[in-house]
Amino acid sequence: MLKVIATVVYVLISLLLIAVVILQSGKSAGLSGAIGGGAESLFGKKKGLDEWLAKVTVWVAACFAGVSLLLVVWQK
Repeated sequence: MLKVIATVVYVLISLLLIAVVILQSGKSAGLSGAIGGGAESLFGKKKGLDEWLAKVTVWVAACFAGVSLLLVVWQK
């Protein structure tokens, strides 16, 4: 029963991780994006929602890895 609950939590965390990654703003492509992106990283333009989403992504990814390891251990 506990394994089924962990599997359901694993699927929910997977969907949440996909959603959080998709919601993040993408990096600009091309020469203008390379120049503008360098300036943004130099002056720290990343604020607000992007910063929060980055933190949430780290925590959700850590939970994903933890539940993955837990399920692997239970397989044996």
